[in-house]
Amino acid sequence: MAENTPQAPAEGAQPTHIEVVLVDRNAPAAYANFARVNATPEEVIIDFALNPNPYKPGRSEVPVTQRLIMNYYTAKRLCTALAMLLQEHEKMFGPIETNVQRRAIGQQQPPRPQG
Repeated sequence: MAENTPQAPAEGAQPTHIEVVLVDRNAPAAYANFARVNATPEEVIIDFALNPNPYKPGRSEVPVTQRLIMNYYTAKRLCTALAMLLQEHEKMFGPIETNVQRRAIGQQQPPRPQG
C-alpha cells in the first residue's frame, strides 16, 4: 500500500505544490451594497460603499468605506472566482435578477379573485 506522505523535492528541483494559508484574525469586515470600478493603465481600483437609500431619486452622497487597488492579473483572478461562485449559486438557487423593477414585479402576489 502506497503512502500519501509529501516528499521533499530533489535538490535543485522546483516544488510542485504551493500552499497559501490565510490568517484573517485581524481582517476587518465591511458590508457594501455599492461598488464602483475605475482603472489606470496599471491598476484596477474598486471603491465600496454603503448606500442607505439606493433607490432615492435625486443626488445622493455616498461615502466610500473601502478602496481596493489591484493589478490586472489579480483582477482577472478575482473576476474568474466571482463568476464561478455566482454560477454555483444560481445553479442551486436560480438566477439572480439585478434589475430592481423586474425583481420587484417578480415578488408581487397575483390578485385574489373576488366572489
